[in-house]
Amino acid sequence: MDQQRRQLLLGAVAGAALAAQPARAQGNWPARPITAVVPFAAGGAGNASLRILAELVGPRIGQTVVVENRPGAGGIPGTRYVAKSNDDHMLLLGSTSMTIAPWLNKDLGYDIATDLQPVSMISSQPEVFAVAADSPIKSLDDLMERARRGEVNAGNSGIGTLSHLTTELLNRRLKTRFVPVAYKGDAVLIPDVVSGTVALGVFNLPVAQPMIQSGRLRALAVTSAAPLASMPNVPLLRTLGNDFVISGWACVMAARNVPAAGVERLNGLLRQALAEPGVRDRFAALGLTPESGTPQQLREFVKAEMARWGDVIQSQGIKTE
Repeated sequence: MDQQRRQLLLGAVAGAALAAQPARAQGNWPARPITAVVPFAAGGAGNASLRILAELVGPRIGQTVVVENRPGAGGIPGTRYVAKSNDDHMLLLGSTSMTIAPWLNKDLGYDIATDLQPVSMISSQPEVFAVAADSPIKSLDDLMERARRGEVNAGNSGIGTLSHLTTELLNRRLKTRFVPVAYKGDAVLIPDVVSGTVALGVFNLPVAQPMIQSGRLRALAVTSAAPLASMPNVPLLRTLGNDFVISGWACVMAARNVPAAGVERLNGLLRQALAEPGVRDRFAALGLTPESGTPQQLREFVKAEMARWGDVIQSQGIKTE
């Protein structure tokens, strides 16, 4: 073999080896434990659902999935922590709030469209319109009639939360005049709805369900697409219009440096876990409906949610205090 051919062959082999290195690195992912950040305090349904999935996915992917809570400021600091991380073994529990935050905060320090990678949707939970057991408001029709007259104070868990934006969406689309009353969380709101201090409470299902089942609250409507197995006779808000299918949701997002092959592998394992009857039962006990889909479907869904809530926030002039 002459010297020129030898140099060309060696160069080709070296080039092929270099080109193969990223593929091997991606194929070996994960090479160490994965950190899954929850940007909220422990104890919520989303936190519990991620821990259920971590228990199942960890052994199947060959590494421990460590769930780490980083609560505060509506999930913004925890989301920023993952969005700006260079760690290629880091995930985030994403939620509805990450599509609302950009409209209410001038400088988040991150862009979910470019700093995070969608992996999979994991769950959804509708909102519930509930009143005190002895409330004079007896039905959804009764509620809407009173709201058109501006007679309904609607308690929510805080400015810019989904429970707040749900009534603002009704005000925008149907010209109702719900009067939003912002509380600092559901724990403070519930007693005031039970006592009738505030006429209506808008809650996510996991919060409201135990109170409704105990008879302390009465459900007037749910925002799901179909009747709930746990509340089959409660009317659907969507009877007022298709735009009123509203869910809080949770998803898994990946830090920007997680390799594409890792994202695809995680997506497959999450979808497999979410289809298992045992997982569905455990989610149902939390008031959650398992959801899944491809990374691209999640990307498109998040984009649509951002547009939807951005329209409500801007048109209604909503600002945080």
